[in-house]
Amino acid sequence: MTELLTHHIQDYLKHIYALTENGRIASTSELATRLGIAPASVTGMLQRLANCTPPLVSYRKHHGVILTPQGQKAALEVIRHHRLLETYLVTMLGYSWDAVHEEACRLEHVISEEFESKIAAALGHPTHDPHGEPIPNEALEMPPDKSLPLSALRPLQKAVILRVRASDPALLRHLEGLGLIPGAEVEVLAYSPFDQNLIRRLGSVVMLHRPSACFLTSIGLTQNALFNRIYRMFFWVFWVFWVFWVFWVFWGFLRVFQPFYPSHLVHPVCLA
Repeated sequence: MTELLTHHIQDYLKHIYALTENGRIASTSELATRLGIAPASVTGMLQRLANCTPPLVSYRKHHGVILTPQGQKAALEVIRHHRLLETYLVTMLGYSWDAVHEEACRLEHVISEEFESKIAAALGHPTHDPHGEPIPNEALEMPPDKSLPLSALRPLQKAVILRVRASDPALLRHLEGLGLIPGAEVEVLAYSPFDQNLIRRLGSVVMLHRPSACFLTSIGLTQNALFNRIYRMFFWVFWVFWVFWVFWVFWGFLRVFQPFYPSHLVHPVCLA
């Protein structure tokens, strides 16, 4: 199917997939922003893609757009090309992770399926690209994703960065300078509910994380974080049980020794 599609259409499908990956509907304005073209031009292309045979998108004016099964298959084919190429450029040719996106964008439309298979075999059939993004398999199925946003972490939670969803070279170089790359361990020290800022530790460095910064970074909880949750739960259960037990013992002590109170401690009662 990919051979019948123009580069322009493939870019549309790829960006629609990115916007609807989490089950939401993509708006025309969002797509226009990502593609850098006028919303009116996007509307015309979406109508064309919805009316072709087979239709590649399902589009309703003022309601947004999603991919049809055929459109999703075509999008995943291009995404597989792109992420395999990025991996090949970094692994085999020594490119840095901030310099591969544009190169892969130029090559993803022109490589053959045979070339794609040979790249995958030479790389050992990788499941993720250098940014941690999952690579669709040969059946065009995405690996399961169990990551969550960095902003979802709360104090005392530790995590390992799995994905950095960014393509801007300057941002990627900045994140690399901070050590925020796939495989890095982070720990949240504090959280502000008013502005959603996080104070996190990366190695020996403590940093302030704002919601707008690194907002496309995804992470997965480590076993240490899960252990910390379980430990805190058992700690509070033990603390409540211990307080209740001390109170119960003290109350029983009072009841047992009440008959032996000295008589001068008992207040006299006047009976009428």
